[in-house]
Amino acid sequence: MDNQPLVVYCTCPDQAMAERIAETTVRERLAACASLVPGLTSIYRWQGAIQHDSEWLLIIKTRSTVYPLLEARIRELHSYDTPEIIALPIQIGSAAYLDWIAGNTGAPL
Repeated sequence: MDNQPLVVYCTCPDQAMAERIAETTVRERLAACASLVPGLTSIYRWQGAIQHDSEWLLIIKTRSTVYPLLEARIRELHSYDTPEIIALPIQIGSAAYLDWIAGNTGAPL
């Protein structure tokens, strides 16, 4: 679907970076909303070793039509070599909320 609403997950190393990415992407209409979730512990393999890191999770609401620009912007702003940027389609939701996402991403309606 060309106008598919999406939820995008992106982890950040600290609050400052999470806020910078959230504010920038909302201001630039690449995201309708970005929710910050503190207190995440991520355990993952990186360069052959198991890592344990405290992170912040961004939950970003956007649309598939602006996703490529959103991903590029996150990559520009992020400090990680390989930032987590995962988009999941919103299959169903409040029509009013989904309309709000559409009205607040991309070019102004």
